[in-house]
Amino acid sequence: VEWTDAERSAIIALWGKLNPDELGPEALARCLIVYPWTQRFFASYGNLSSPAAIMGNPKVAAHGRTVEGGLMRAIKDMDNIKATYAPLSVMHSEKLHVDPDNFRLLADCITVCAAMKFGPSGFSPNVQEAWQKFLSVVVNALKRQYH
Repeated sequence: VEWTDAERSAIIALWGKLNPDELGPEALARCLIVYPWTQRFFASYGNLSSPAAIMGNPKVAAHGRTVEGGLMRAIKDMDNIKATYAPLSVMHSEKLHVDPDNFRLLADCITVCAAMKFGPSGFSPNVQEAWQKFLSVVVNALKRQYH
């Protein structure tokens, strides 16, 4: 994928303002609440019986931070996201058997959470365009191993 200087700047600037300890857990919890069928991949996480239980679940929060750590790796290597995510794609496809559409759902929740945090002035249409392009590249890299 080709990144313009403006896109790179917008993505890096937005990332610099995000707190992975907040965004990752919030986005994953939102995904599990809004799209409850995604919970089946988190059966070992304990109580996911209500929005409050999901929001307060430490395993959900921990995995949300892991997701954000993965995004950090992609941001650090924006020109090589497919290779960066190749092992994760294999793991999610062959070991965990995660529905690949869940990556898109989670990316949408990450976008919603970022937009809510920064509002229209901090999450302008130009920032959103760059951010969603970035997340789309990440999602496609994660889906790459699926047959």
